[in-house]
Amino acid sequence: MLECFHITREIQTHDIRWGFTLQTIVNSRRFLTLFCLLVACQLPTWAQPSSKSTAPAAGMGIMVGELTSTAAHVQVRLTVGENLVERDLPGAAGTVSFRLFKEGNDQVVAKQILKASEHRDFIARATFKSLQPGTRYRCETTITSGTDVGKPGPVARFKTLPAVDATAEVRFVVVTGMNYAKFHGDQRIDLKQHRVENNTNLPAPYAGVDKPLGYPALASILKLRPDFFIGTGDNVYYDTPDKPRAKTVTELRQKWHEQFIQPRFRDLFGEVPTYWMIDDHDFRKDDCDNSGNYSPTPVLGRRLMLEQLPVAQADDSDAKTYRTFRIGKDLQIWLTENRMYRSDNSMPDGPEKTIWGAEQKAWLMKSLEASDATFKLLISPTPMVGPDDKRKTDNHANIGGFRTERDQFFAWLKTKRIDNGNFFVVCGDRHWQYHAIDPSGIEEFSCGALVDANSRLGRKAGDPASTDPEGLIQQPYLQDPRSGGFLEVTLSPAGDSQPATLRFIWRDEQGVVLHETDKPAK
Repeated sequence: MLECFHITREIQTHDIRWGFTLQTIVNSRRFLTLFCLLVACQLPTWAQPSSKSTAPAAGMGIMVGELTSTAAHVQVRLTVGENLVERDLPGAAGTVSFRLFKEGNDQVVAKQILKASEHRDFIARATFKSLQPGTRYRCETTITSGTDVGKPGPVARFKTLPAVDATAEVRFVVVTGMNYAKFHGDQRIDLKQHRVENNTNLPAPYAGVDKPLGYPALASILKLRPDFFIGTGDNVYYDTPDKPRAKTVTELRQKWHEQFIQPRFRDLFGEVPTYWMIDDHDFRKDDCDNSGNYSPTPVLGRRLMLEQLPVAQADDSDAKTYRTFRIGKDLQIWLTENRMYRSDNSMPDGPEKTIWGAEQKAWLMKSLEASDATFKLLISPTPMVGPDDKRKTDNHANIGGFRTERDQFFAWLKTKRIDNGNFFVVCGDRHWQYHAIDPSGIEEFSCGALVDANSRLGRKAGDPASTDPEGLIQQPYLQDPRSGGFLEVTLSPAGDSQPATLRFIWRDEQGVVLHETDKPAK
């Protein structure tokens, strides 16, 4: 039924949204199949046109974020229809009623009615607290312009995190590199610049008949039904294409609009809650720090993160973008902020140079030391082990970058005996999947780019053009050939004769397993 809905929506709306015509589909060999499916399927209530209401649409669906065992944010952006207009999706003022139910129960357990206004890009975000741990909820919405009868809006389903003392299975995915322009074949991309910055020619854009639905990897993730989704940054690309590059509030917002209007995002986020981080491309531009008199400024980059992504309450402009989440007895994750507090990249490496900043670093070390979770995962927007390209200086793995901070942190982990085989780094940023082991023993797992057209081959240990020319890093897995995809992480609690175990599974964008490795608790 899900694929049926996809194809129906492709015929009814994407011919307008993406520039396809019905004649194109009629001429296709697939027409008969599509027509039969169209007859057999129905759109969900919230996607159907209504003759009784002039209420706005919700063209970007619904999104749940910052899940804990007792709380969650739920957001909806009100729009003028569900179609891109000159690459953007205009917003619309209105009101959203959020009603929360326990799954399988029709009794409302919480309700909020919020206005969506231009000030916050027409996004209404509700924050629900005092929820029960490990419980499935359903959030229904009703949309109104304020003068009409209203209409049903999108629905989200999620399960709160298990209580801190609960033993539970957990499954989640980690992604990066969701490059819209490369996937859809934006002709404005500078091919020479791409070669320099990515060590490869620009791959061909996606050419499947399902292209209007968006990234295939999102459908693969939805089939897995993970407990949550982590976007580690580069969720949109303000600087692809670079000419013109997004600089103004309107241009930056447009990047989020065209991204999340894609049907596979809407389908996924209606069923899977999210956690979000940002990196260079969705903060300012490639390899950025906080220096430089150009737009977007660091202040604007932060503002857009808090506005577009459900990482904090709608009115919390002072929210910390680094945080930690306890997920039952066996797992705790840390999401670091690697752009907003950093020293300038050009500063000579040394004890004073930092990506995290003093406050975040102190918080990270204190909370790691205090945790009694079986497994501790540091989710980093950028790599700490690598190897990476030698030319770069903007992350912990780079020569001349921030290695001193990295080495001091790894040494501290050893001193505190946190590096006991149950601590791991999971990173985004790099456009290839890998499992790498630092000479210190710290292991790093890179999720690789979600989009195939944004992927590339990685650097091998010992490569003179890498950050490990001496070949000191072990590489149990280095993706080859290149492809888009994601990292799946599963936690299996201890059994009668088996310890709790983390499994790291790399998949391509079709969901095919490329590599996996188990890490039993020590």
